[in-house]
Parts: sequence; C-alpha cells; structure tokens
Amino acid sequence: MDRELWPRRPRPETTGLHYEAEISRPAELRTVRAQLRAWAADGHERSGPDGAVADDLVVAVDELASNGLRHGRAPVRVHAVRTAHELLLDVSDGDPHHGPEPAVDRDPALGGMGLRMVAHLTTDRGWTVSGDRKHVWARFPTD
Repeated sequence: MDRELWPRRPRPETTGLHYEAEISRPAELRTVRAQLRAWAADGHERSGPDGAVADDLVVAVDELASNGLRHGRAPVRVHAVRTAHELLLDVSDGDPHHGPEPAVDRDPALGGMGLRMVAHLTTDRGWTVSGDRKHVWARFPTD
C-alpha cells in the first residue's frame, strides 16, 4: 500500500500560470515557501477563508523539496502550475534512479512521514523520470 501512495506514472500535462524556482541548499526553502504562498494567493484560489490550498501547497513543497535535497541530487527544481480547477506541483532532483519511498513501520517520532502527509493533502500524485531528473508531482484542488 505504501508504494501505491506515490505510483510511478507520467505527470499530467498542464498549461497555465506557473511558478518556478531552483534550490541548492535547505536555507533557500524559506524564500521558496514565501514566494509560492504569494503566487498561490495571487490566483485568488477558492480555498476558503483560511487559505487551505496555499497552506497545503507550502507544506508539500517543503516536504518534497527537502526530500530532494536530502535524498536526491541538487539542484532541486520547483514548478507549480495553476489551472482552472487545481494546482499542480512538480519537484524534481538529479537522482532519476530512486523514486519516493514512504516510511514503513517507523515510529513517527523518528520522522520520515512527509510523503504520507503530502499524499493525504492531494487529490492525485506520482513520480516519473525525464532525462536525468526524477519528478515528484502532486495535484491540489482549488474549488
């Protein structure tokens, strides 16, 4: 079941307003989180008064990008696209040989629950390889 949370399959094709960033060090995540939150807010997402979609997107980019830095190869690239009914987040790193692996039978106090948490925030998710990069993607509803 755990591997089914992040199946290997192509990323959905989308066009629309997009956000892009490149991260080489964990300290750069703070800036990316702030920029991504502002970008999502500019779209006036129908995410409720509490900004739930923007919050979920920021949590996901933090988890996926930090995983890319920790377990993949820098630079990590963040790409988000807004369509009429969803946001698509794609985080890629330079390790195409190892897909995302949710923690199994691990005490949550020891960490490693990020992929499971992001899976529960999204409507769809997966990963694929393109060239020499692994792409981990997730979809978030906006209506």
